[in-house]
Amino acid sequence: MKPKQAFHIFLFLSFYIFLSLAKENVRTAIPQQFGEAPKFYNAPECPSIIHATNNLFDDDSNYNNNNNYICSDEAIHVAMTLDVTYIRGSMAAILSTLQHTSCPQNVFFHFVASASANAPLRTTIASSFPYLKFQIYRFHDTTVAGLISTSIRSALDCPLNYARSYLANLLPLCVGKVVYLDSDLVLVDDIAKLAATPLGDNKVLAAPEYCNANFTSYFTPTFWSNPSLSLTFANRKACYFNTGVMVIDLDRWRAGDYTTKIEEWMELQKRMRIYNLGSLPPFLLVFAGNIAPVDHRWNQHGLGGDNFRGLCRDLHPGPVSLLHWSGKGKPWARLDANRPCPLDALWAPYDLLKPPFSFDS
Repeated sequence: MKPKQAFHIFLFLSFYIFLSLAKENVRTAIPQQFGEAPKFYNAPECPSIIHATNNLFDDDSNYNNNNNYICSDEAIHVAMTLDVTYIRGSMAAILSTLQHTSCPQNVFFHFVASASANAPLRTTIASSFPYLKFQIYRFHDTTVAGLISTSIRSALDCPLNYARSYLANLLPLCVGKVVYLDSDLVLVDDIAKLAATPLGDNKVLAAPEYCNANFTSYFTPTFWSNPSLSLTFANRKACYFNTGVMVIDLDRWRAGDYTTKIEEWMELQKRMRIYNLGSLPPFLLVFAGNIAPVDHRWNQHGLGGDNFRGLCRDLHPGPVSLLHWSGKGKPWARLDANRPCPLDALWAPYDLLKPPFSFDS
């Protein structure tokens, strides 16, 4: 190869790499800017966690100096996924969690994010919550890319939606119990109450159950017409539960290798279509009818409407500790479009987004 040709090839490859990196940066950049949340302090009766620090560190950092905190049973461990699309909702969920708990300094957040978006999300969280104790774990799309089947709504096909199935693998082994929360919700009660949900002698997770829902609708006729599949629920009073709010015993999850059990159902779904939704049905197949109960007040779900039109909905009867905009409609999108639902006004006070005119202030 002549030197001139080699030089041209070098220029072409360099330009290609530059464009690829620029495209990735655009894809993972966070266009919004958020205000700083106030610092919240523990009540006098909160348990003390010795040698706890409020250092910020990511999954490449050595967190040995923070083991007293991250491994503490006194800490309230909360797991959430983070992505650029839903970061505004995540910020509101974090703020509401801290604002309504008696021991905010004892809350430790475990965030799972796509590897490509790790850095900008970490910066955003740290800027708005400089006192927050958290760790970010990289989730590689390739972990589930070959297992995901198309569902009724494209947003449900995002690999990060399946990260909740891998928490036991991602979080440190010393973390034995975690509260998993979706990004489209706010708490109006103390998360410590939810975290204290008893799991009994053998239950792996706890969540509010909705036995009045049409459970058969979550699976296809192909599933129900196959006795070897439909017998999965034999001897189980299987009821629908929403996976956006769960209390999970990670030790029992690891011991039972439940990630593999979920993956096996996803592999079957690739061969024969047995459900139409995304990450929910595998959870139902593995756990429905065998979870610890949680009061319905801890997941007033469905406020985002259905998966097609996202129409406004009312609260379920009874008290409320957590509002959840599951479904197509998200409160921040409806507020921005000046077409809010009445209950979206309950989400708005937790919105940390800076208005455009204040970006330079």
